[in-house]
Amino acid sequence: MTRWWLRPAVRVVAAIALPLLVPAIITALIWALPGDPASIICPPQSCGGTEVLAARWNLDAGPWSFFWGWLGGAVQGDFGNSWRLQQGVAVAELLREAVPNTLKLLGLAIIPVGLGSVAGARLRIPRGLDAVLQIVGLVPALVLSLVAAAAVTLAYGSAAYGAEANLVRLAAGALVLGLADGALSGAVLGTRDLFQTENKQRYVSVALLRGERRLPNTLPNVAPALAGQLRARLLHLLSGAVVVEVVLRIDGMGDLLWGGTLLQDFGVVLAAATCFSLISSFLLLLQAVVEIVTAWHVRRAPVLSATASTVEAAA
Repeated sequence: MTRWWLRPAVRVVAAIALPLLVPAIITALIWALPGDPASIICPPQSCGGTEVLAARWNLDAGPWSFFWGWLGGAVQGDFGNSWRLQQGVAVAELLREAVPNTLKLLGLAIIPVGLGSVAGARLRIPRGLDAVLQIVGLVPALVLSLVAAAAVTLAYGSAAYGAEANLVRLAAGALVLGLADGALSGAVLGTRDLFQTENKQRYVSVALLRGERRLPNTLPNVAPALAGQLRARLLHLLSGAVVVEVVLRIDGMGDLLWGGTLLQDFGVVLAAATCFSLISSFLLLLQAVVEIVTAWHVRRAPVLSATASTVEAAA
């Protein structure tokens, strides 16, 4: 426990570095492609005045100037304009429409995953259902998304992109994320196994003999591991959201990232990827806070020594 601060400190550093590292890597990839970046994005045979476009997009002064120029604008909320996806439209405006939809999708998707984690922690789901959960978790998000998209189209027909259908697609996408690729089964089985392993520790038996409840004793010790599992599951949902948004035509960050990548609109790609990295950084910070609070709680808790007879009875 003398270096309890080391792990959360690493997470904080990683959370700060990630939003800088992601656009830096994308910028390096732009210049790593063969040829001039402006000519690659808009070939001279299709676009006239490539030099003018390079100057407009700040591609004429090299990667270092482009990166710091873009980062300086992004810090102020100015991500520039879309190059090709919706040419001339401010990327910040596209993000204002996309980010809330992705957050709604993730917020709804975390409900079944969260309920599964709670049920697993309280050991409420019998092992007889493990096979069913694992079979459901084997279905890829792509397959379930295609089924959901077909169902919405058949149900609404020409109104498949109306306001009501959009809400149904959002709910269907959240259900797909919560069930597919082992999201629900991992939440139930992973949390249950974690608590069952911790419940075998001797201090839990001693606490039960003193008349204390099991969960309040085990929770502080498993909290860092639970935070790590939660972060991993949210990142899993976030990556799956790209597939779900593209297939179900949900106007979110994943759909924006996919469209920008297909059209080589790196202005959109940079902004969308950076938003994803900011969410990941927030989760890293949240995990670090849980680890710090847990370490503080453990360090300030009074040390209780059990009597020999109590320990013998617990054994």
